[in-house]
Amino acid sequence: MKHILDGIRVLDITQYLAGPAATRILAEMGAEVIKVEFPDGDPSRLFPYLMNGRSAYYVQQNRGKKAISIDPKKPEGLEILKGLVAKCDVFIENFAPGVITRLGMGYDVVKAIKPDIIMCSVSAFGQTGPLAHLPGFDFIGQAMAGVTSMIGEPSKTPVLPQLALGDIGTGVHAATAIGYALFHRERGHGGQYVEVSLLDSYFHHHDANVNVWSLSKGKIKPTRTGSHSYATAPLGIFQGKEIPILLMPLLNMWPKFCRVIGRPDLIDDPRFNESGKRGQNRDALIPIVEGWLQAQESDEEAIRIMEENRLPVAPILSVEQACQHPHLIERETVRWIEDRVLGRFMAPGMPLRFSGFPGHLDLEAPFLGEHNAEVLGTYLNYSPEKIAALEASGILFSEPVPARAAAE
Repeated sequence: MKHILDGIRVLDITQYLAGPAATRILAEMGAEVIKVEFPDGDPSRLFPYLMNGRSAYYVQQNRGKKAISIDPKKPEGLEILKGLVAKCDVFIENFAPGVITRLGMGYDVVKAIKPDIIMCSVSAFGQTGPLAHLPGFDFIGQAMAGVTSMIGEPSKTPVLPQLALGDIGTGVHAATAIGYALFHRERGHGGQYVEVSLLDSYFHHHDANVNVWSLSKGKIKPTRTGSHSYATAPLGIFQGKEIPILLMPLLNMWPKFCRVIGRPDLIDDPRFNESGKRGQNRDALIPIVEGWLQAQESDEEAIRIMEENRLPVAPILSVEQACQHPHLIERETVRWIEDRVLGRFMAPGMPLRFSGFPGHLDLEAPFLGEHNAEVLGTYLNYSPEKIAALEASGILFSEPVPARAAAE
């Protein structure tokens, strides 16, 4: 086996990010992913950063997939989809609810073709409910989940995180659901339909906010508190001598933290002797902590002291600094990948680790319709002549595949 999902075949008719993120994880675990694109291709092919017309955004999420491009609104295109469903273990889509059914590929149709298939739908708000019909992207789900309201300074407008927490998280949730559905099938219980939404995934990330509001009967209304937690302290970003530093000496670490910063008197201070009290009095605690940080020889020395005493601490790294950090490099949390146009560049690595498969697969992102002939010939027994006729009649589409970029 090349990896843990070797032998699993996935028909992927997703675009943008949440769906492709799910199938990218499956591809990195060895699944054969057949990516179906409409004639114009996945819109993310046009997302920056672009080089020679090639999108690094698209490449990052679609490495390891085989690409076919068809017009599924034509009978011959729909026939291809149905034929491939019969050859696959998983069928995943991320259109707005109802679109896949109108296309003629709803679960009832798919199940009739392949009874034990796992079908997964990814959407913004779910397949049911008053908002189900609405379109949406990552930040839309974030706003509706009460997450955006928790980010930023209390006196200012909420802010957006500059990364795809929701889309990637939803993709991970979808891959998880698919994996367990396959496990259920392997135990002899057949296929099933699973669905994942951005809204559900985002809301799932609330740790204390919901239960605090509920159990306090609304007396506590969680909201954004800037660089520090509203619930406890010290938990937040403190200004060091030159750089901001994240500190989280929580709960039973409090006495040790007080001794480390030379303030054992704070251990039993009635303002700070309980976690909740420290949260209520964080404005009094912050200058004490920052005073100690700024009195140290350097920020590196302050961090060293905290690490030496096993108190959770981290510098606030930029993207550039994180990409150059020895720990992230050694674990290939950030790693070098290759593309035939873009050449060699850095991208996030595979976050799942398996002792039976310690390495990573050498994957490339496809060009539009690059695998039309391979996929249709292998799985549907289409002849080269039939494939050529489908291309001539506007059922199949493809783009030229350029020569590989020179290594830098």
